[in-house]
Amino acid sequence: MLFTDTINQCAEVAGMLWQRGWAERNGGNLVVNITADVDDNIRRLPPLAAPVSIGATLEAIAGQYFYCKATSCRMRDLARKPMDNGVIIRIAPTGDAYEIIACKPLQPTSELPSHLAIHNYLAANRPEMKASLHTHPTELVALSHVEELCSTERMNETLWAMIPETRLFCPKGLGFLPYAEPGSQTLADGTLEQLHDHDAVMWEKHGIIAVGTDMMDAFDTIDILNKAAQIRCAIPHF
Repeated sequence: MLFTDTINQCAEVAGMLWQRGWAERNGGNLVVNITADVDDNIRRLPPLAAPVSIGATLEAIAGQYFYCKATSCRMRDLARKPMDNGVIIRIAPTGDAYEIIACKPLQPTSELPSHLAIHNYLAANRPEMKASLHTHPTELVALSHVEELCSTERMNETLWAMIPETRLFCPKGLGFLPYAEPGSQTLADGTLEQLHDHDAVMWEKHGIIAVGTDMMDAFDTIDILNKAAQIRCAIPHF
């Protein structure tokens, strides 16, 4: 497959998430747009199951292709066998449904509608961004338990002050969302709003979602932000 390198990169990132302790059990999700690498053989693949409604019409990604982690699958398993723990989906030409075309009839991540809404925004406004990554970085989540840091302004002031690379490589900073139920429309809408100005969004007491030109780029953003959070957590009398 032409996009083997892209999926192998997803597997590499999944392994690093597990090694860092950011992807406990089946936690976290990743979705990457592979449309640019799809050839005619892939386009001719029949669906493995009936179409599934997205619950919205996403015109900007109509007819496009994505690789995503399968629901209930673990990042550590995706790292070893990406096609046994992930699926390739095709968005319907109408933009309101998707179908699984490879490699097994697994269900995509339960957060898929939120991720696809993000990719729809990216395709329309920031087409160079192809990947979305959600994970649970320990120190960043810890900072979101500190009440006085629970705002976009205060969180960025804190992280940018820790190490110069944070401001250099994450100049847009981190959007912050107050706690919302995982998978809720409130969380999805708030995330989309924050992505207008940021490449990553902190979900209070939950985790972070980042976008990037590819999956490694999205990972790098989270890695840098969490390094700053590690330094803050290491300061005595935190």
